Amino acid sequence: MAERRAIRQLSRAAAVTAMAGAVGGMALLAAETLAARARKYATPDMQLAMRATVGPAKAPTLRLVLLGDSTALGVGVEQVADTVGGQLAALLAEGPGGRRVELSSVAVAGSHSSDLGIQVARALVGTRPDVAVILIGTNDAVRLARPLESAEQLAAAVRRLRGAGSAVVVGTCPDLGSTRAFAQPLRQLLGWHGRRLGRAQVDAVRSAGGTAVDLAERTGPVFRADAGTLCHDGFHPSADGYRVWAHALLPAVVAAVGGLRHP
Repeated sequence: MAERRAIRQLSRAAAVTAMAGAVGGMALLAAETLAARARKYATPDMQLAMRATVGPAKAPTLRLVLLGDSTALGVGVEQVADTVGGQLAALLAEGPGGRRVELSSVAVAGSHSSDLGIQVARALVGTRPDVAVILIGTNDAVRLARPLESAEQLAAAVRRLRGAGSAVVVGTCPDLGSTRAFAQPLRQLLGWHGRRLGRAQVDAVRSAGGTAVDLAERTGPVFRADAGTLCHDGFHPSADGYRVWAHALLPAVVAAVGGLRHP
């Protein structure tokens, strides 16, 4: 009887300890979430008009449009040339079979996958873009949105662009586990959720006829190793970070350009 009583007491103690740990963990996550929300983050520079032309005047024209969140706008840097779009345009203009790249963006800071429909409509006004690059997922992951739901919203945008004749390259949710703006264990939790979302995005984009570039897999280790890939807020990429992304996206964009048919 004494042994059974001791076992029951140990079981109760273990349950209480586990519950206390869980409550303590939730309280810690809540505190870290509040701290993350209270941080000052980089904001869009209104002097950065994401519309530029890069490359020789007589080279074949390539219309490149960016859609998505603040990273598609280039939040965190001060010059168009340092944004992911600007660096992609320069690489496309300088590479073999260089193009005259007409760069534009319809991205909106703070966007979620559910906001892409409006951006697609704006992107398709006037002359159709040859290539659309979408950077989305961070805000979906931060709000813990359902991966499959967000991925289907992304796929719908890809299908509309493909239906209009534009090639589509998607940079999936980046490695949130590399951000310095979030403390542990919140950073680990968001990194895990971001990876779930990224995998769902890859499948959805491919099924919709686009090309997916897994930014977390391809560039996450670089961002984790080098704090200089993030700007001063520890959240948005710096010029170096956008350069890493541009080089990761470049092969898919080049392949998309090679598959274009011009009259």
